[in-house]
Amino acid sequence: MIKIAPSTDPIKSFDELLEYIEEIKNYVYFLHVDVMNKNFVSNTNIDENYVKKINDNTVLMLDVHLMVKNPDVLKYIDAGANVVTIHYEAFENKKDLVKTLKKVRERKTLVGLSLKPETEIAQLNQFLDYCDIILLMTVEPGKSGQKFMENSITRLKELKKLIGQRSIQIEVDGGVNAENAKLLKENGADILVSGNYIFTSKDRVKAIKELMS
Repeated sequence: MIKIAPSTDPIKSFDELLEYIEEIKNYVYFLHVDVMNKNFVSNTNIDENYVKKINDNTVLMLDVHLMVKNPDVLKYIDAGANVVTIHYEAFENKKDLVKTLKKVRERKTLVGLSLKPETEIAQLNQFLDYCDIILLMTVEPGKSGQKFMENSITRLKELKKLIGQRSIQIEVDGGVNAENAKLLKENGADILVSGNYIFTSKDRVKAIKELMS
């Protein structure tokens, strides 16, 4: 069965986030924690201290998505991240990207690598052996509520083919809803990240089940 990872974006307050987690915790796989600091995307929101605060108040595994240039990944691992996902585009020097991927794995934490919609899938080839998860962005990172990009299914198929027999999970983030979830699952997605779709639903548990089915 496909795994669901609700996103902390667009939730604004910590109390609201805790209420949200309590409501959905029995139906989801990860909590997808979006971290932005204006040096990679235009928005800014939370840091490693906020991640630790979340971790101290939930038993959910934390899937921490760093939309940050040259991030200090160890701070987020120490804060309680179970998965640390960094962006391919956030490293000008790809040797630094490899070092960072290795650094996460050395700490026995799952390693994720994300790419923006305009980045060619083939660019990931030399980094796959360092990854546990590839996060395919199906909107431009940094803003919740965007529309799912139509070429994303083609990109997903290409990524699935590139991964081949490697034991790497594919995570999809951006504009995910009940209409495209089935298509994403059929074409290789293992984990679906959902922000607005679940959070704004009148029945959030029902929305999660719709994504899963």
